Amino acid sequence: MESVIKTIAIYPDRVRLLDQRKLPLVEEYVDCCTYQEVAEAIRTMVVRGAPAIGVAAAGGIALGVQHVQSDAAEERAAQFEAICTTLARTRPTAVNLFWAIDRMRACARQYLAAPLAQFQQALLAEAQRLWHEDIEINRRIGAHGLALVPPDSTVLTHCNAGALATAGYGTALGVIRAAHFAGRQVQVFADETRPFLQGARLTTWELQRDRIPVTLITDNMAGYFMHAGQIDLVIVGADRISANGDAANKIGTYSLAVLAQEHHIPFYVAAPLSTIDRATATGADIPIEQRHGDEVRLVGTQRIVSPDVEVANPAFDVTPARYIRGIITEVGVAMPPNEETIAALFTSR
Repeated sequence: MESVIKTIAIYPDRVRLLDQRKLPLVEEYVDCCTYQEVAEAIRTMVVRGAPAIGVAAAGGIALGVQHVQSDAAEERAAQFEAICTTLARTRPTAVNLFWAIDRMRACARQYLAAPLAQFQQALLAEAQRLWHEDIEINRRIGAHGLALVPPDSTVLTHCNAGALATAGYGTALGVIRAAHFAGRQVQVFADETRPFLQGARLTTWELQRDRIPVTLITDNMAGYFMHAGQIDLVIVGADRISANGDAANKIGTYSLAVLAQEHHIPFYVAAPLSTIDRATATGADIPIEQRHGDEVRLVGTQRIVSPDVEVANPAFDVTPARYIRGIITEVGVAMPPNEETIAALFTSR
C-alpha cells in the first residue's frame, strides 16, 4: 500500500507546507500565515515542483484575501491584484504558477461584487479544489503512463517529480508508482540532481517509503549505466512545455535526453496539461530562472569552494521535442510530441 505524503494543506488561516529543504533528515512543516510568507516559501524552495508551486500559490491567494477588509469592489480588486503580483514574481519558469494565479483571478472576477465573506469563501474553495484536482490528475497521468513501462524494467529519473513536487502522488513518479502497484516489478535509478540534490534527498525518500527499489547515482553516471544496458527508459517531469513539445525541466535533463537518444532508450516527460504553455511557441521562448551561486558553492551548509568564485546556476534547461518519445498527461500521451499531438490533447478533454 502506498504511503501518503502530505506536501500541502490549505486552511482558512494558513497554508501548511512540508519543508523540503530539510528532507530527508527532518520531517518538518512550515505554517505560512500571510500570502507574503507563502511567496517567500516558494522563492526559497520550502515548496518546489511546478504543480506544487501552483497549488501553494492558489493557497497563498486564498490566504491573502482573508485579510482584505474593503467592501468596495474597486479597492478589493486592487488588493487582490497586489497579492497575485507578489506570488507571480516568485519563480519565472514553472508555468503552473501562472496557470493557478489565472484560475484564481477568474474565480475572483465572478465574486468581486459579492459580499466580502462570500468572496473570501469562494477563493478558499477554489484553492482547495485545485489541491484535490491535482492529486486526481496525477493518478490519471500514472494510469496513462502505465502501458509505457515494461515489466521488470529499470527506470531512470531526474530531480523529483513525485508527491513532493505536486499536491500528492506525482507525475514521473506517479507513472512509476502506477507500474509498481500494478506488479510490474520496476526498479529506479535516481540522479542526485545537483546542486539542490532533489533526487538524492527527495526522490529516494519517497520511493523508499513505498518500498520501490531505488539506486542513487551521481548525475555524471547516467551515461555509464545506459552504455552498460542497465537503463530501459527515462521518465522525468517538466516545469513548462511549449506548444511544439519542447520541455523545460531541472538542469541536467537535456543531457539525459541526448544520452538516451544515443543509446536508443525511450525518454518520456510526465506532466499535467497545466504545464503545457500553448502561448509559448518553442523552448527558446521559455524563461530560465537563474538562482544564487551559493547553491553551487555549498552542499547543504558545507562550503566546497572559495566564497568569491564565480558561479553560473541556471535552474532549468530545455529538451527539444525531437529527443522526447512521448509526453504523458492526464488525458493521454502526445507521441511523438509536436504542435499537432499537443493540440490534440486539449480537444480530448
